[in-house]
Amino acid sequence: MKVNNLKRARGVRAARGFSLLEMVIVLGIIALILGAAIQFSGGIMDMGRDTAASAKMNEFTAKLEAYRVVAGMYPSQNQGLQALVEKPTSAPEPRRWRKQFKELPKDPWNEDFIYYYPGKQDPTTYEIVSKGSDMEEGTDDDISSQDPK
Repeated sequence: MKVNNLKRARGVRAARGFSLLEMVIVLGIIALILGAAIQFSGGIMDMGRDTAASAKMNEFTAKLEAYRVVAGMYPSQNQGLQALVEKPTSAPEPRRWRKQFKELPKDPWNEDFIYYYPGKQDPTTYEIVSKGSDMEEGTDDDISSQDPK
């Protein structure tokens, strides 16, 4: 008979479930974990965007080299990257021209890439720059095709 009473007592305690305080503590812990995960993923997103910007610059590099082979030179500073989409009408006009893009790609922050010829870091060639996450030119987060790899 005592065995039945013990089983009933345990069953009653088990059937009660969690108290409100226990639920609040568990939800608080879950909120902390989620907050930390969101904070950590923000840094990963920025790294991913930097990598995507570098990949697009590599694509521009390939298209600019193809342009140089066909036209005999790189586009001038004034012609810019638009010379890869529309045939330049300003000097120096290319002797031959082939469209390289349907439209110019934007950087991962939906901004236009900047083209310098000659480049600011290495004046012997062109430079392509993304303004980075702050979307301001000339700051530390800028990404350049002439940055060391």
